[in-house]
Amino acid sequence: MSHIDFEKFSRYSKPGPRYTSYPTALEFNSDFKYEQYIEFLANATEKISLYVHLPFCRSACYFCGCNVVFTSKEEKLSRYVEYLKKEVDLLAEHIDTNREVIQFHFGGGTPTYYKAFELDEIVTYIKSKFPNWSPEAEVSCEIDPRFFNEDQMKVFHKHGFNRISFGVQDLDEKVQHEIHRIQPLALTQKAVDLARKYGITSINTDFIYGLPYQNLETFSKTLELSTQLNPDRVAVFNYAHVPWLMRTMRKFDETTLPTPEEKLKIFKYTIDFFEKHGYKMVGMDHFAKPEDELFGAIAKGELHRNFQGYTTKGGSNLVGIGLTSIGEGQRYYAQNFKKMEAYEAALDSGKLPFERGAVLSDDDYIRKAVIMELMANFHIDIKRVEAEHGIVFADYFADAIAALQEFVEAGLMKINTDELKVSETGTLLIRNIAMPFDAYMKKYAQSKKSFSKTV
Repeated sequence: MSHIDFEKFSRYSKPGPRYTSYPTALEFNSDFKYEQYIEFLANATEKISLYVHLPFCRSACYFCGCNVVFTSKEEKLSRYVEYLKKEVDLLAEHIDTNREVIQFHFGGGTPTYYKAFELDEIVTYIKSKFPNWSPEAEVSCEIDPRFFNEDQMKVFHKHGFNRISFGVQDLDEKVQHEIHRIQPLALTQKAVDLARKYGITSINTDFIYGLPYQNLETFSKTLELSTQLNPDRVAVFNYAHVPWLMRTMRKFDETTLPTPEEKLKIFKYTIDFFEKHGYKMVGMDHFAKPEDELFGAIAKGELHRNFQGYTTKGGSNLVGIGLTSIGEGQRYYAQNFKKMEAYEAALDSGKLPFERGAVLSDDDYIRKAVIMELMANFHIDIKRVEAEHGIVFADYFADAIAALQEFVEAGLMKINTDELKVSETGTLLIRNIAMPFDAYMKKYAQSKKSFSKTV
């Protein structure tokens, strides 16, 4: 990666979405009615992707922005399983369950906070209602190595899980202490070895940069140590500091967070480090070995982005199950209740726990296609967009093209009549480059408390 003027780059640090959806979750609202949602579910014909949210954790990791429930009471976990079954029963009434399932993902919380027999019960029940699983399905789980044992791994093996993502975050003791997550490398190594023993050939490790007390020197040591894990994929996320949303983040002394300049140095080093170790950059925060299917998808232009990150299983109908889960169809996003009482009350009354969402207008649909293509492949085939959506790109996106001129002049991207292409250095600012295509950004221009910083 070419020489970067980090001070100049750091001026691009401003609040901006991560574009796991478009429109973003800030646009979800109650104008999208329950009856409309049921109609979308009933009429969908695409293959199915199932996401199951298991929200429970024993204690807080202070950096976490996920929707979690802290508890040490086992009865809360088992009660939730019964409500998941009620939700699956209702979904099966409204969905054509013979459609092929091509993706299944357990997220959290800490999915492996559940005992092996409970995980088995959940997957078995879902399979009884959604029986048509593709032999090529991606079946995955997010795992905290501090809560993982062989009995759980046997359940995953039994149900054909083929991808596991381990949260690591950082291997520096001081950082681990500050973020309230003590996790020695040996413990993570043991978890990875267990997954390998049962034939998992796609292992991902998650890291976060931008945490308290991190700097280039400490993070480079973390990366060096992490090579012992030999993952197939790596995700290195920019820490989203949103203390107005997440109370645990208020525990951090903000003066201990690295500056935008330091974060850029860390991320540039990270890119160079993984490329030297045989990985290729995938999207804005993932790395994969060349033999990994994510990497193959880039070459074919088939990489997609959704709430699970980057995937090869695009174009499917994502059905969210559980507290706060988000579903996605071609023309909608739908989110379940965030409060357990409301989630249970809906199911007790025989209704799906749908709270809010967004129905995509034609304009949303076009902009979503462009933004997601940019976030996944750093490139837009302008002629293809024009043919698929019946627009003249230069006219439809005149404002965006004008706003992007500063990036063109800085050598961070090129735009001509056929394509928009982001340079290797420009990928560091991909969120900024996507933002001019976002029709909703104007209303957040003055707000510092909408999104995390892009740099």
